[in-house]
Amino acid sequence: MKLYAYCLCTDLETLATAVSGVSGTAVRILKIDDISVVVSDCDTVPATQENMLAHAAVVRRVFEQTTTVPFRFGTLANEEQLRSFVTGHKLAIAKKLAHLRGRVEMDLKITWQHQTSQPDQPEEAAGPGTAFLRQKRRELLGDDRAVAQRKELSSLLREDLGDLIKDEEMNLQPSETRVLGKVFHLVESSKIQDYRDRISEIPGKRPELVLEVSGPWPPYSFANIELEFGSQFGVS
Repeated sequence: MKLYAYCLCTDLETLATAVSGVSGTAVRILKIDDISVVVSDCDTVPATQENMLAHAAVVRRVFEQTTTVPFRFGTLANEEQLRSFVTGHKLAIAKKLAHLRGRVEMDLKITWQHQTSQPDQPEEAAGPGTAFLRQKRRELLGDDRAVAQRKELSSLLREDLGDLIKDEEMNLQPSETRVLGKVFHLVESSKIQDYRDRISEIPGKRPELVLEVSGPWPPYSFANIELEFGSQFGVS
């Protein structure tokens, strides 16, 4: 029997209220030294919406009680693998838990009307070799543009949100004129309303930004992939 892993945490002996896990399984706590791993006994996990919601519900229930480092949906391992993983990453896990303690994830959906000063000019017809080189150049310029826009947007948000942002991740779809994406912020749980208030003020000062805020959530975007297994086990 394998174990389905939901999250890592400390100072958790039991769940305050019952919650069903993936595929309707019971949820229990596996203690490994001073780390608690929230798991279910499960050999396979179909990637259904119901199971994804069950995974999120378990993590949120734990999150209501203590600091969590969530695993991605679909993480299956045997007990030996889990024990080896936790003991081999104790310092990294402790550091991550300390970074996340007392903090939540807030998500921003963003539409950014962004105009560059030098739009691309039409290109003359060319042979296959020249066309290939032009495409590579566009790809490199696109990468450079994405980096520049990410830096610019981060700077704009930090001007308004300042020290409310304890950590930040971005997922953008950049273009010449319109950037779509999501920004994830790690925020002190005691300052959620301050964060929401400042977000609501930004469009009045920066009409080029359309923002939609959601949260608080468990800190999935800041769980740090290096704390996970190299691959998911047994998702069907």
